[in-house]
Amino acid sequence: MDESPYASSFDDPRVTARVCRRLDGRGGDLILVGVVHDHPASVARVRAVLEAADPDVLALELPSAALPLYRAYARDVDDDAERDDPPPRFGGEMSAAIRAAPEADLVGIDAPNWSFLRRLLTRLVADRAPPATARRVLSSLGGATREALTCRVAATLTHATSMTVTLDDPIDYGCDHADTPERQAEHEHAHVAAVRALLANADSSALSYRDETRERCMIERLEALRDRPGDVVAVVGLDHLAALEAGLTGSEPES
Repeated sequence: MDESPYASSFDDPRVTARVCRRLDGRGGDLILVGVVHDHPASVARVRAVLEAADPDVLALELPSAALPLYRAYARDVDDDAERDDPPPRFGGEMSAAIRAAPEADLVGIDAPNWSFLRRLLTRLVADRAPPATARRVLSSLGGATREALTCRVAATLTHATSMTVTLDDPIDYGCDHADTPERQAEHEHAHVAAVRALLANADSSALSYRDETRERCMIERLEALRDRPGDVVAVVGLDHLAALEAGLTGSEPES
């Protein structure tokens, strides 16, 4: 990783070393951008980083099956918005990232996929996971698979008709794109701290199986992308950022 944080080159409180890292690549640099889904600070962050980086590859924490729908979202902008360059109406930071890097090769690095399924089942068997934990893990996997297929169908309908098919309404955080960068950054930080505190005492055994396997698969995919010529920007959930950086650099994850 850089001796001087990459984020320090931005005069923007939403782009800091806590949420944005640059790793030296073999074919080019790899920039990891941590995000909170749909949060205005995260949308602004990916736009700022991508406009500055102009990457050859844009890797998103989305399953490949969902990419066509988010491409459609990236083209769908509210023409009545007061801002000169409003973000896409749907898809949050992921569609904003696609719109900000239209020439980049787009890659989905998240589950479900065969590599993830194989790793997950192998680990459950090797750990002799309790039946209740295995059921919760497989149930969440089924939900993720259905969501990915729904994205594919929604994308097909969006392309075939004049309407934009949406799966979820944008999240209302009580903070919006018109707020100052400082207000957005402070709100996002407080939101992340509150969610982590809420989850600290929750039973996370099934979630850990799923997320650790997802992270291992994403690391594997990003390692392959680093071998390609050119720079890569990866937009991932903020809670995965430290684990991905540690896996890609061979370091210990931050607490």
